[in-house]
Amino acid sequence: MLTPLALAAAVTAVPDRAVALSPDVVISAVYGGGGNSGATFKNDFVELANPTGNPVSVDGWSVQYTSAAGAVFQMTALSGSIPAHGRYLVQEAAGAGGTLSLPTPDAAGSVPMSATSGVVALVTAQVPLVGCGTSCATAPNVKDLVGYGATANAETLAAPGLSNTTADARAATLVDTDDNSADFAAGVPRATNTAGTTVTATDTPGGGDPTPGALRIHDIQGSGRISPVVGQNITNVPGIVTRVRSTGSARGFWIQDPTADADPLTSEGVFVFRGSTTPTVAVGDSVLVSGRVTEFRPAAGAQSLTELGGTVTTTTLSTGNALPAAEPVALPATYTKSGALETQPLEPAGYALDWLEVHEGMRVTLDQDTRLVAPVDTAFDEIWVTTRPTQNPTPRGGTIYGSYDDPNSGRLMIVAPGDVAGADVGSVLAAGTTGPVDYQSFGGYVIAAGNVGAITPSALKRQQVTPTIKKKDVSVATYNVENLDAADPAAKFSQLARGIVTNLGSPDIVALEEVQDDNGPVDDGTVAADQTMAKLVAAIQAAGGPAYSWRSVDPVDDADGGEPGGNIRQVFLFNPNGGGGVSFVDRAGGTSTTGVSVVQGKKNAVTLSASPGRIDPTNSAWSSSRKPLVGEFTYGNDRLFVIANHFNSKGGDYPLSAAVQPPVRSSETQRTQQATLVHDFVQDLATKSAGKAKVIVLGDLNDYQFSPVLQTLTGNGTLLRNLWDTLPADQRYSYVFDGNSQVLDHTLVSPAIRYFQYGVVHINAEFSDQASDHDPQVMRILSGCEGDDVPVRCLPSNPVVDVP
Repeated sequence: MLTPLALAAAVTAVPDRAVALSPDVVISAVYGGGGNSGATFKNDFVELANPTGNPVSVDGWSVQYTSAAGAVFQMTALSGSIPAHGRYLVQEAAGAGGTLSLPTPDAAGSVPMSATSGVVALVTAQVPLVGCGTSCATAPNVKDLVGYGATANAETLAAPGLSNTTADARAATLVDTDDNSADFAAGVPRATNTAGTTVTATDTPGGGDPTPGALRIHDIQGSGRISPVVGQNITNVPGIVTRVRSTGSARGFWIQDPTADADPLTSEGVFVFRGSTTPTVAVGDSVLVSGRVTEFRPAAGAQSLTELGGTVTTTTLSTGNALPAAEPVALPATYTKSGALETQPLEPAGYALDWLEVHEGMRVTLDQDTRLVAPVDTAFDEIWVTTRPTQNPTPRGGTIYGSYDDPNSGRLMIVAPGDVAGADVGSVLAAGTTGPVDYQSFGGYVIAAGNVGAITPSALKRQQVTPTIKKKDVSVATYNVENLDAADPAAKFSQLARGIVTNLGSPDIVALEEVQDDNGPVDDGTVAADQTMAKLVAAIQAAGGPAYSWRSVDPVDDADGGEPGGNIRQVFLFNPNGGGGVSFVDRAGGTSTTGVSVVQGKKNAVTLSASPGRIDPTNSAWSSSRKPLVGEFTYGNDRLFVIANHFNSKGGDYPLSAAVQPPVRSSETQRTQQATLVHDFVQDLATKSAGKAKVIVLGDLNDYQFSPVLQTLTGNGTLLRNLWDTLPADQRYSYVFDGNSQVLDHTLVSPAIRYFQYGVVHINAEFSDQASDHDPQVMRILSGCEGDDVPVRCLPSNPVVDVP
């Protein structure tokens, strides 16, 4: 601890501040590690700066250097002038190493500067300084002086000591307080000359030449989808940096040529790929980029993104430039043409995918308010909007995907530059979102936004079913609970439970999909889901619901697909004390590998060989996929067969924006095989019961109501009736993907179930706050409807309403 006397001595030891502030030209950077071990730059350098609005002549001036304790200065003569707000580069001695040349210097010397400590003076004469000791800052003709490292010859206190990989640079404001320690900071060496060419030590070797090359961006992009110069190394492509991506494994930046050519089919923008290297350029920089032209395909079957990659060299010519004007987004009504798109001419006025392709890499803007057609994905800051508000709208603000022929051309995804608050379908994005057009594996063409308009939240309400009218009506629901396991937060269990009790009205039977084993993704051989289900049943009771019982068949470990280790399966919840009088028929024999069969009794009565059971579980159609769960229930004097399904996912299908149209749907093959097996099982029930069996096939079938899979399963509507067909076309959806409101979950009934109500209960898919990514659906088998005089209530109707 310093004594008061020692402290006073220490304070008085601080040198007096120099009095000669430089009002115009200052030393802005010094670097002495050029060519040393680990250095990138080949040469030492001194950079000068003119903070004024007028050029300053340096004719007859000099830059002089001496060692930290030296008395003799070595001189480099200067000439010419420094532009207003410009820089002036003095190149000094080269070392034996380094790979990167400085920009063309404005003056050159051969002075070997120290990499760690030294003294640099800017002198308004060309006479070496002598005899000034440690007070050279105030010697005659000294305009500015920087001492760095272990030296007392400095303005007040020395700037930070350096290394082979660091330079001292003055702050961007160029403030000169005559205290080197306050005015300078050590960092990555960066040098700029009077032409405005900037090279940073992190640039790739080869930069620095301020002369644009022979090709422009539109030459690289060409008038088709594939670059005419793909695979070639291109030198010094000019452009203005319009956007920088500095996170993730696909970092890089977009450049755009502010001078467009006359061809409307050639893009003026391109992405420069830097991998995991964070770009050093900034938006507004005028740059020259050298690299290899590549066509990057982000996913199987996808279109490609023209990029500059490989060994990239970037030379910054100037900073703070105005960005090229953004073009308003104008997507045509038709999404795409058919066939191999890359072999066909671009027609941007006719097809949305062509319009986006000719603007690939260019700045575009949403110049009008747009409607959100998917909830904001806050995890990835993604926003889906429609630029065609009247295109297949749902009553709740989304966009219906109703056929393979119409993928909804107005959909467009925005990747926001930062955190975005959650917002639901139907919310409004204000005009002004702007950024370059990118192409990626999720979403296809997107706007990599530099700025995003404000979002006005919608007043979208969750839905619920109306109360049961007759006590003996039986309600049956299906609900994909999205990888539910016992370790999930209590909040998820509570939200799912509220949905089942409040929104679904505590159905008599609930078929659940994606129930995981007790430790979820921990892959340790656990297959039981007792703890998962116990938590859900308890949460339902806590929400005011019934004490559900449940039945399922544990899968073979790691054999049913889904999240690795999770062992997802279907589960039946049922209320043994409900108004519908539902009971589950337990019949032993159903195992993970033993198939259930239909048993024919007297007078065409049918039962199951096992309940619960699985349909043909060892059939190759179920490889790495969930096997259907079949349960036999009774209610009143009736018997009900419920088949809960979770068909193979769409993984492996090509995206909607695929390079060949229509996209390949390879996963459909396995689902069609699965649909055939379930169809045949239902057909066996129908045949052996003479058409009297009441059968419900429901769950996540991972396909659309218009798909070949559903046509196979339903027998083109003759074996099973798809209850989606009872709803208006603009209300047929239970899932939102890529901005399309679409069907994946289904409820199908046999002809013996004649009187019912049915609806999908929208509580998840359209909302940022969701317990699952699927909406549940519910049907009611109506009682008291037999006879000649059928009550109005027995006609097909939708029992779902908005929550008040």
